[in-house]
Amino acid sequence: MREMSIESIRLSLNSYQRIAILREKDTDRYLTIWIGPYEAESISLRLHDVTPPRPQTPDLLCNVIEQLGAKVQHILLNDLARDTYYARIVLDVNGDAVEIDSRPSDAISLAVRTGAPIYAEEAVLDQGGEIIRDGDMDETVEREPEKPVDPAELERLGPFKDFIEGLDLSGIDDPQG
Repeated sequence: MREMSIESIRLSLNSYQRIAILREKDTDRYLTIWIGPYEAESISLRLHDVTPPRPQTPDLLCNVIEQLGAKVQHILLNDLARDTYYARIVLDVNGDAVEIDSRPSDAISLAVRTGAPIYAEEAVLDQGGEIIRDGDMDETVEREPEKPVDPAELERLGPFKDFIEGLDLSGIDDPQG
């Protein structure tokens, strides 16, 4: 197993798809993993120390793991088949290692929230790893997290807020209606 670090989350200029770029520690070997837009946003937010007002799915999973007394030990990118990466979330449950199958994007999102290390099997790096030198990533753009809603946008949504606040919700808890 080789330790990896998250180099960046990028947007491909060719396809406009999101890519997680992981770098093998102390080398120029990288894994580029295509991920969905929501997963990319979730990872980017945490990488930029932005906490959303409500928990996202990876936050919920972290809370469940913690409440059950387990701890994320590490993430393992364990396979690459037909251009699809596979990952395992390795938990410490009462001293026992428990492995859970996962999409790499979900596992990476968990790693950035828990500080757990990310590893890749040597075979995965041999098969999917690329040597990338400075300037070789010109076809991608690093993605910034979305900015918080500005006051003008909140003002524009004012009529909707007024409508919601004007609803008569008295008796909503009464099963008789």
